[in-house]
Amino acid sequence: MTDRREFLKHLILGGTAAFIAPPFTARDAFGSVLIQPRAGAADAWAQVPQILKRIKPPRFAKRDFLITKFGAVNGGTTDSTEAIRKAIEACSKAGGGRVVVPAGTFLTGAIHLRSNVNLHVSDGATLKFSQDPKDYLPLVFSRWEGMELMNYSPFIYAFEQKNIAVTGGGTLDGQGDNTHWWPWKGQERYGWKRGDADQKKARKSLEEMTERGLPVAERIFGEGHYLRPQFIQPYRCTNVLIEGVTIKNSPMWEINPVLCTNVIVRKVNIATHGPNNDGCDPESCTDVLIEDCLFDTGDDCIAIKSGRNADGRRLSVPSQNIIIRNCTMKEGHGGITVGSEISGGVRNVFAENCRLDSPNLDHALRVKNNRMRGGLLENLYFRNIQVGQVAHAVITIDFNYEEGERGKHTPVVRNFVVENLKSGRSKYALDVQGFGSAPIYGLRLKDCTFENVERGSVATNLRDTALENVRVNGRIIEELG
Repeated sequence: MTDRREFLKHLILGGTAAFIAPPFTARDAFGSVLIQPRAGAADAWAQVPQILKRIKPPRFAKRDFLITKFGAVNGGTTDSTEAIRKAIEACSKAGGGRVVVPAGTFLTGAIHLRSNVNLHVSDGATLKFSQDPKDYLPLVFSRWEGMELMNYSPFIYAFEQKNIAVTGGGTLDGQGDNTHWWPWKGQERYGWKRGDADQKKARKSLEEMTERGLPVAERIFGEGHYLRPQFIQPYRCTNVLIEGVTIKNSPMWEINPVLCTNVIVRKVNIATHGPNNDGCDPESCTDVLIEDCLFDTGDDCIAIKSGRNADGRRLSVPSQNIIIRNCTMKEGHGGITVGSEISGGVRNVFAENCRLDSPNLDHALRVKNNRMRGGLLENLYFRNIQVGQVAHAVITIDFNYEEGERGKHTPVVRNFVVENLKSGRSKYALDVQGFGSAPIYGLRLKDCTFENVERGSVATNLRDTALENVRVNGRIIEELG
């Protein structure tokens, strides 16, 4: 056991060090010149074809490994975890291909993908994931709300693999509900009752460990700690494809690639309203395409992240070169969101041709940060955005999220550009709040229309703002407020 533990520690520490990308340092982010020369929006969008050239789906050998041939049993009551594991192992040893879930219902625990393996969930197939937390042991190296730790395995997990996919027209059912997984949040509306265990103590403990810089190998959670696993989490992987599947009833975040390069999330249908049920959270990833997806969630539909507080700064790996297009957002806290676990920074986000519409969607375009997180958030471009209605504001940039000014790390947002946005109903057009010592720089709106706005806008501590042909309730406005 000692040898295994030492090996694991060496793997964790060595692997992390090898992945850290040095160019994005605190000096880069917060140098003496705060506002760098800014390219026009047209010039910025000209980068997109170059980014897309680098984003390519993985290719797989034309071999199929049917899970029923390895012992998986249709019906949804017999545990098929071992059969699926054997199919993945056989596929990997053969040089790769598809591990096929045929039509039917199959019960499973954690699934660990390997290089060159495409988990294909066929039309009419449902993978039901066990409601027993023990089926997600042993612990794996993971990131939980932006902090690295050893925790329950995500339902579908891959660590340092290349060329992996989850595809098909079938369904992934996490079976989260007000009896399983969701009560761990510690809120009565998700089934928690006074006296029940919840995640709060463990979450606080993990935050304290990261602030102290405790090595990840010693951040042991899992049983007795109630930190819910993510649904799909490729970790330090290259060439990742998630396509076609329907995902529902997750314990928490749905699709959470971490420290990955070349990621495609395409034609995914996510319908789940549990606690922290974010749709897609690319975290410290480079070259990401999210397109043609439907999000109907219990939290942010898309949330771009890069690590929380001290742990995000320790790795200092931004999310960058992210393209979002042709997506539909229904319910959720935010439609296209940056943050809040964003301490590693984000740059070069391009979102276009998306529709966001629900009285239960709080914000359409959202940034959430504070002085505990910090981080440089720059070059965020949005165009051709259709908003039916949202409950709060169409555009929200908020430095007062959670801890607000209680911290010593400066949040920076600069070069946030929105063109050709049309909104039909909202409480506010914009709610943009920087700090006096940390203004929001370079907010630019062009050809934007906000109709049926109840209260106009909230705008504090802005610098270098520009409005061109912006209408609120039919009236041209030249300044926010």
